[in-house]
Amino acid sequence: MNEQENRNRKIIDAVIRKEQAVCPGSVALIGIYGSFQTGDVHPLSDLDLLILINDDRGWQLGKAFIQEDLGVGHDIYCTSWESLRQDAEYEHPHISKLMDSQIVYCADEKYREELETLREQVRRKLAEPFGEEDYRKAEKELKEARCCFADAMTAEELNDVRRSVGGAVYFAENALAMLNKTYFRKGVSRRYEELDAMARKPDNLCGMIENVLAASGTNDLKEQLTQLMRGLDSCFRQVKQQLPRERKPAGADTLSGTYEEMFSNWHGKMVQAAEKGDRHLAFMSLESLNEMLNDISSEVDIGTYDVLSAYDPGDLRKTAEGFEKNLKDYLQEYDRAGIKANCFPGIDAFIASYLESRET
Repeated sequence: MNEQENRNRKIIDAVIRKEQAVCPGSVALIGIYGSFQTGDVHPLSDLDLLILINDDRGWQLGKAFIQEDLGVGHDIYCTSWESLRQDAEYEHPHISKLMDSQIVYCADEKYREELETLREQVRRKLAEPFGEEDYRKAEKELKEARCCFADAMTAEELNDVRRSVGGAVYFAENALAMLNKTYFRKGVSRRYEELDAMARKPDNLCGMIENVLAASGTNDLKEQLTQLMRGLDSCFRQVKQQLPRERKPAGADTLSGTYEEMFSNWHGKMVQAAEKGDRHLAFMSLESLNEMLNDISSEVDIGTYDVLSAYDPGDLRKTAEGFEKNLKDYLQEYDRAGIKANCFPGIDAFIASYLESRET
């Protein structure tokens, strides 16, 4: 047993002894993960422990300290069953503690069995074909990267840009791991190796990340980060296009009332915007229509609509005409689905129909 292994054994034994003294029964099991589990050991490697606790008494076992003779910092912390169960939902790629920890102490075999149940839950998830739910999880990380990207692009001071760049790179790597339905098994020092092994990724991914980290000034940082994010967005678009789309057929149960809602919400606003030269009203109304059509098309099998191409900031009457054309095109979805729009020549005709109808 070398010096590091002897030190690790002493730490583990100390945790067990303290648990027996101050909170007996709190520790379910202890496992080793990180560099001493993967074999990527460095003279300054610290010991990563899964100390799984059964109750709140166990939190007192945690301790951060510096071992001066070796110049190594240690962070002994505990993990609750609740936290481990959340990891088993596979909402992020940092689950090696759950999946790969080498168990070195177990208070009762029932705890090992419960841990194995959680691991098997994850294995089943990872073994299933990539689908829309998996894409949603990956896209959640991508959106976090985009937020950091936006912060970086609007920041002026170099340190502020770098702070946001760090977040963008972190979430970009998370997003790609989720897009490939995997998790990070190695440490950060092996991150490029794991990223390179992924099938779904932008070309020259690690090169682009390295270019970001090699940039020295704010302008260069922003430019290199932009290239990385463009590659990431392109990769996600390609994957999304390949997903089988399970959409409902257009029909009365899926589309009724949508055309009337669009007309009610934005027709008058577009006319008013054209009359007053109000670009803000015109653009926001057009964008709202665009979002509603996107929402519908994500669930119902309708055609595609390029709504925002109708916007002309120099000619809002032309913009209003483009809006009306999109409405007219959408009305054809009604025709194909056998739906008749609720149109009345006047308010009295509507009221008569409204009072007579007995829809359930």
